[in-house]
Amino acid sequence: MKLELHNVKVNKVAWGDKTTVKDGVLYVNKEELIAKLSDDERLVKIDVDLAMPGESVRILPVKDVVQPRCKLEGKNEVFPGFIGDVDTVGEGKTLVLNGAAVVTTGKIVRFQEGIIDMMGPGADYTPYSKTNNVVLVLDPVEGLEKHDHEAACRLAGLKAAAYLAQSCKDVKADEVEAFELPSFNEAMKAYPELPKVAYLYMLQSQGLLHDTYVYGVDAKKILPTFINPTEVFDGAIISGNCVSACDKNNTYAHLNNPVIKAMFDRHGKD
Repeated sequence: MKLELHNVKVNKVAWGDKTTVKDGVLYVNKEELIAKLSDDERLVKIDVDLAMPGESVRILPVKDVVQPRCKLEGKNEVFPGFIGDVDTVGEGKTLVLNGAAVVTTGKIVRFQEGIIDMMGPGADYTPYSKTNNVVLVLDPVEGLEKHDHEAACRLAGLKAAAYLAQSCKDVKADEVEAFELPSFNEAMKAYPELPKVAYLYMLQSQGLLHDTYVYGVDAKKILPTFINPTEVFDGAIISGNCVSACDKNNTYAHLNNPVIKAMFDRHGKD
């Protein structure tokens, strides 16, 4: 499988009449974005705000962070099981808005959410103080169960991330990264002089809203399985974690898993 990530650099985010990237600025049509999210009856009110590095802004309570992505070529769409169909991803070409992030917020389980300070001492403790953030403020209907509230926030974040990227399909990439691996059988025969290495990808799945999703399925309900690393870059693994910030593995972190990228860098070398 071969996957190309077409990275469009985002240095700033601002409101605009059309959602697009121009000269490094991600312009967002606020009304259009809200309309894309307003078909969920579990949410009574939706608002969107913007937060950039260096601003005197604190974002809380943070539910998830998602990097905007969409498919340019290849079957299916990103975030399979939520945005795309339940079918294999991880090949073709994927557009990435690098430097931008969608942040979902909502009071779901008291203190067990994150905080993002965009400036000051607290900014040093989160990488998302350095991203240009499109923040979703999501208010549930009265009496909504916590697991339904979490599901609504999760889906809204993925829909917003896909919308932002899809609106920028005509923007030329600043950088293209290529990742390719042969089939499992071919890989087992390649580089006979080197040891074979597997990455045991542990997913938080203890229940009680401490969950992770693989192709749209709660990881508690699946058996251990093989997955191609490029599938992760297309959003095959999605966070549903409502846990203390120190334990939260958000969707952005899965999409940019540093272990997988480091293993690609060393593949065939040592």
